[in-house]
Amino acid sequence: MILIGQYDSPFVRRVAVALQHHGLAYEHRPWSVWADAESIAKYNPLRRVPVLVTDDGESLVESAAILDALDGMVGPERALLPPSGEARRAGLRVCALATGLADKAVSLLYEHVLRSGDRRSPVWVSRCVTQIGETLDLLERERAARGGDFWLGAFSHADIAVACALRFVGEAHPTLTDAARRPALAALAARCEALPVFAAVVQPLHVAV
Repeated sequence: MILIGQYDSPFVRRVAVALQHHGLAYEHRPWSVWADAESIAKYNPLRRVPVLVTDDGESLVESAAILDALDGMVGPERALLPPSGEARRAGLRVCALATGLADKAVSLLYEHVLRSGDRRSPVWVSRCVTQIGETLDLLERERAARGGDFWLGAFSHADIAVACALRFVGEAHPTLTDAARRPALAALAARCEALPVFAAVVQPLHVAV
């Protein structure tokens, strides 16, 4: 298989962590959505990452859909979310919140990168900051209430999505993260980042347009 995209993307990284966890072999093409947009377009006309090209040549797009396919490849006993039921719904909800805040963090980053100070929209910036902060606060409350090492009791896509989002927000917008204010999230992120499957797929944030 071929994984397209750079590991500083929280969406690419969560797919890479799952691939590492499952021991699935893949070639990594660290293409930029800016510098390598036309190369990416051959596999995804949206020019977005991640893209996972399967062994039979199918191009899978959007991280949640890719991870669902990976769970299908390894079977229900090894899948990182149950195939149905309350635990699956809970895990998908956490993943949606984590990837949603990561998406807002990407939008906020490009607002700063692509627009000079007088061209930035203060309304848009404020909205993104509020969405990120309130989502982090909600996840902190829910993580603290659950306790244990991992969100659903065992390591899952929920933990991966949250940890990847937290790293990205911390690098892109360090003023929006506060480990002292959100200790439960900080502890989860530290636990995940210490795992070999996370250490194998890490890249400092680099933005070039």
